[in-house]
Amino acid sequence: TNVNDVWAELLDGYKKPNTVIYTQGTGTGCGYGQAAMGPFYCPADQTIYLDLSFWQQMETQLGASGADFARAYVIAHEFGHHVQTLTGASQQVRKAQQQARNQAEANKYSVALELQADCYAGVWAARAAEASNGQVALERGDMAEGLKTANAIGDDMLQKRSTGRVSPEGFTHGSAEQRMEWLTRGYESGDPRQCDTFN
Repeated sequence: TNVNDVWAELLDGYKKPNTVIYTQGTGTGCGYGQAAMGPFYCPADQTIYLDLSFWQQMETQLGASGADFARAYVIAHEFGHHVQTLTGASQQVRKAQQQARNQAEANKYSVALELQADCYAGVWAARAAEASNGQVALERGDMAEGLKTANAIGDDMLQKRSTGRVSPEGFTHGSAEQRMEWLTRGYESGDPRQCDTFN
């Protein structure tokens, strides 16, 4: 609810997304959601889907252990996608991807969208305490935890773990360095206007 409070203050006409918590699989407005997909946002039904087994995977495979803020960052990132649907950014990216000359170009739009959602997660982290009268506040080390997670789920790190090599043209979410940079930018500015990853 704190993420909703932050965005209600920042965005005129903000409307809360639905949230569905599931394990194994679930039907969504975007097709069937499976545990292997991790948390995701579906613009068609404006719903955030959180798969409980992903938290376990994050700890065991990605090394983001014992991390409340790591989870909060991932959830805030999905809320970022909801904000992008409300502002029209998601729709513009889908249009641009349809007109892209090739998959690598289409992927660049996807990376920009994902990095903006990371930046929006940072904006939430910067404003969480204020929006909750201090009830939700980052503690020392929380941001380091978030950055460690952003690093672990960078496309280059995921590719390296699965195939042993890195192919930047296949990136869809951004490199570890980019993800950490935009999360930090959102956190340090607290301003969604500083999250223009498209220019």
